[in-house]
Amino acid sequence: MVKLIHGRRGSGKTKILIDAIHTAAGVSKGNVVAIQIGSSLNGNIKPKVRLINIEEYKVAGCSELYGFIAGLMASDYDCTDIFIDGLLKIVGTDFEEVAKLIDRVNEISDSTCITFTISAAVEELPESVKKYV
Repeated sequence: MVKLIHGRRGSGKTKILIDAIHTAAGVSKGNVVAIQIGSSLNGNIKPKVRLINIEEYKVAGCSELYGFIAGLMASDYDCTDIFIDGLLKIVGTDFEEVAKLIDRVNEISDSTCITFTISAAVEELPESVKKYV
């Protein structure tokens, strides 16, 4: 299952994301992963959550992020939740490619909830992505 937290810069997406991460960490019977650019979430996230700085893995573009997410899921069958902060900073702003990425991730996320933050207003999103909001 895929979820999107959307809104323009400064709209409170990070706070919503942090609350969702803490909720997941509190109820999960498995592993919770948070993917970020840099270390912006480090001071706000409980130690139970595995934090990954995506910059360390040189991931850029939709196909590379898809491979990274699929690899996480394949290597950790106990992963219940994956949170990705700053989707457009990782993959770029080609919304049609972003829509394809989200649909592909949704196809493989049967037992893992994957939540993306995206810095865009709902009216900027392609119709195919709005169903995840």
